[in-house]
Amino acid sequence: MSDSSAISHGLDFVRERFVETNGIRMHVVEAGPVDGPAVVLCHGFPESWYSWRHQLRALGAAGYHVIAPDQRGYGQTDMPDDIDSYTQLHLVADLVGLLDASGIERAVVVGHDWGAPVAWNAAALRPDRFVAMSALSVHWSGYHPYTGPPTASMRDALRGGFLYVLHFQEPGVAEAELDSDIRATLGRFLYSLSGDIPRDQYRFFDAAARDMSGVLVDAPGPLPWLTAHDLDVFTAEFERRGTFRGGINWYRNIDANAALLAAFVGRRVEQPALFIGAERDSIFGQTRESVDATRSAAPQLQQVWIAGSGHWVQQERPDEVNAALLDFLGALPRW
Repeated sequence: MSDSSAISHGLDFVRERFVETNGIRMHVVEAGPVDGPAVVLCHGFPESWYSWRHQLRALGAAGYHVIAPDQRGYGQTDMPDDIDSYTQLHLVADLVGLLDASGIERAVVVGHDWGAPVAWNAAALRPDRFVAMSALSVHWSGYHPYTGPPTASMRDALRGGFLYVLHFQEPGVAEAELDSDIRATLGRFLYSLSGDIPRDQYRFFDAAARDMSGVLVDAPGPLPWLTAHDLDVFTAEFERRGTFRGGINWYRNIDANAALLAAFVGRRVEQPALFIGAERDSIFGQTRESVDATRSAAPQLQQVWIAGSGHWVQQERPDEVNAALLDFLGALPRW
């Protein structure tokens, strides 16, 4: 393990603490007044609380109590050994326990990438605790009857082709590849799905690939939104344990989630909901029309689209994302 875990994030406007929640010890970073309306920010893969650095500053300065945890398996939060400890039900319960440990009755939940399903499910399953929600990059079409493992359907559709989600299923395989150089892996992920990669270099969904080296592209250097220091901070968080295993285990519960969440067919997100999409985000091939079609699952859904951004929208275009979130939050009744 590298001593880079000692690297400081350098943000003087945040506070850090630990809470006990749902059987784990969770690392939490927060900003803004503790008596302000609470907003919980849920990061994705391969990220950490630090992906919300710009939102922590802006929302905190606007008077919100902004809370960005390292989610289960990430950063300084516990990383359980059992793969089946990373279902969506565990992750939602972690957030409820975070609110309980913080003495917070209600909050707005915001999620990006894998954090978006956590936000959708938290809003749908615990509307008593989450009064509104926002999802960045990943929309939601509601709960569906269980018809079998989604990974089996993916394999059938690909007919032997490569997909990173399937590559992540076998324990140890992806780790052996990605953990060998954590800083390089992070740089490749962040660049390869960003709005900065030229379209003729983009290959993240290349079905002819054999492993992650076939879909990830080396970053040319620091990016306008990702400095060398930013990459150092992300690297330090993953080098604490020397592995991406905690985050990869979320992918290994895709089939379990489908079976578990089928119990909630018919339940909707009735609260105010905001989807923030990015013009150059290739995940799920989302469009305004496809997101709008999900209103049956989230009838109060609003949309904002950010021009020029790739997948890491809150980092690539923080000003636009901050403005969208502040507009959304400002229109809500105080909670």
